[in-house]
Amino acid sequence: MADEVILLGFFPSMFSMRPRVALAEKGIHYEYKEEDLGNKSPLLLQMNPIHKKIPVLIHNGKPICESLIIVEYIDEVWHDKAPLLPSDPYQRAQARFWADYVDNKFFGSTWKVWTTKGEEQEAGKKEFIEVLKVLEGELGDKPYFGGQSFGFVDVSLITFSSWFHVYETFGNLSIEKECPKLMAWVKRCKEKESVSKSLADENK
Repeated sequence: MADEVILLGFFPSMFSMRPRVALAEKGIHYEYKEEDLGNKSPLLLQMNPIHKKIPVLIHNGKPICESLIIVEYIDEVWHDKAPLLPSDPYQRAQARFWADYVDNKFFGSTWKVWTTKGEEQEAGKKEFIEVLKVLEGELGDKPYFGGQSFGFVDVSLITFSSWFHVYETFGNLSIEKECPKLMAWVKRCKEKESVSKSLADENK
């Protein structure tokens, strides 16, 4: 019996894009259901009664919630193609650390860039660039965060690139100027069909 895979999401959400990228990397066919976050569907409320948030992956009737947990689940279930997490326990722990850094440090730094003004925004811009530079330092001269192949940390961060235009416009800054290696990584990732077809248009 073929797997039934359904993804509940909201297209502009960077968290919703993560499972789409992972499923595309694995070549998994799935049904996508767009959610109206102002009028959440009974299915979403049934499948994620605790947080009532997207994304939710429904695999053969069973829900998996939270974007990074979903990506890990996808990697474990369909492990025979395009592995996202390294097999080495230490490297796997490091990948989880940096994905957590993206969620807790980078995501947190983006809000002040486009939701505040004046001194608060300037402080937010400084923090935002500092966090990006930390990520760029971790990337170094590698093609991808995990080395030669696209992986877990890449999935966790690349979806934010759809919002880079927003951050640059509201913050009056240039990410390319501040972090050229990171932007070269973005372009490299977007050359992958699994990424380019899964990301929202940053100019919309």
